[in-house]
Amino acid sequence: MCADAPPTQPSASLYIHVPFCRAKCGYCAFFSEPLRPGALDAYLPLLLDEIGLWAARLGRLFVPTVFFGGGTPSLLPPEALARIMDALRSRFDLAPDAEISMEANPESASPDFLRAARAQGVNRLSLGVQSFRDEELALLGRPHTARQAWEAATRARGAGFANLGLDLIWGLPAQRESQWLESLRRAVELAPEHLSCYGLTLEPGTPLGDDPEARNQLPPERELARMYIHTGELLEDAGYLQYEISNYARLGHACRHNQACWEGRDYLGLGPAATSTLGPCRWTNPEDLRAWAELVRAQRIGLHQRETLSPEIRAQERLMLALRTAKGLDLAEYRSLSGQNLLTRHKAIIQALRQKELIRIHQGRLRLTRTGMLVSNSIIRALGFD
Repeated sequence: MCADAPPTQPSASLYIHVPFCRAKCGYCAFFSEPLRPGALDAYLPLLLDEIGLWAARLGRLFVPTVFFGGGTPSLLPPEALARIMDALRSRFDLAPDAEISMEANPESASPDFLRAARAQGVNRLSLGVQSFRDEELALLGRPHTARQAWEAATRARGAGFANLGLDLIWGLPAQRESQWLESLRRAVELAPEHLSCYGLTLEPGTPLGDDPEARNQLPPERELARMYIHTGELLEDAGYLQYEISNYARLGHACRHNQACWEGRDYLGLGPAATSTLGPCRWTNPEDLRAWAELVRAQRIGLHQRETLSPEIRAQERLMLALRTAKGLDLAEYRSLSGQNLLTRHKAIIQALRQKELIRIHQGRLRLTRTGMLVSNSIIRALGFD
């Protein structure tokens, strides 16, 4: 069981954005920059200052989960990671059983890094494999091979990681279902505790997103549907439970950090481009290293461009996030947040969705079926999320 904060102590999960990569992948729309000489030396003291600033504002925050994302957090030198973890432990109260996750790329998950991460308490590794086919990795602009990905997973086990996740992408240009399932079976052979399987989204402003040929070669909708349904069936047969639209885990190994976000709990984002939600307030740090640095130095980080989430927005977001999960939406909780009975307000839509077996309602919860998850965006919009 997760440790809970004392009743009077504020609690929030922490997200730390490490905004550096060896090179930008062709599909990536997240904020990151190429790692240049001296960049980490400039980033680290500012991040430590940001940690200290929030500790001064919030006090001894109780932290159930920490997530290092990016970018490529596995580019952090061991001594930098040690300083960050020392700052977190000295400024906040990390739960005794805190889940501390870190994203890593195969080519930078060296034995030294993995040992250092485990020594600093990182207990969950999310390895960005994306594919076990070299031609697909080249298409995506990934800087590693399938063999390097396999070897990195093996090194992670050797370093003591008992909670290993692999990230994969399906629905690539010119990809066939058989090729995707080949990658997925290779991933299952490594027996990870967690698998994230994301359908490719071509974002404007990325090399793949701006490539007309790549768009024209995307698999047809019918094949994408088969890929998704057969992904769930294959992983279920292999002992993985689907707990969110794109995430599967062995029993007891769902990502607690992501679950906290999907359940609407508070989280504090540190580093450029990181988003925070504390109570009704939300803000996002600048997607620019210089602008982020200026706000940290001026002790203004988190105080600019704040959004106050109205009860209506919080209810909409609760619906959207809950319906992405296997638990689904607690209808009584939604009524308490919104003041509306979802089943009454959208009676005709609910009836149609049930007849098409896209949703189920059981014990006060509305859940999407696996087929419903295929068209989740349309269902969520129909039920009131704008």
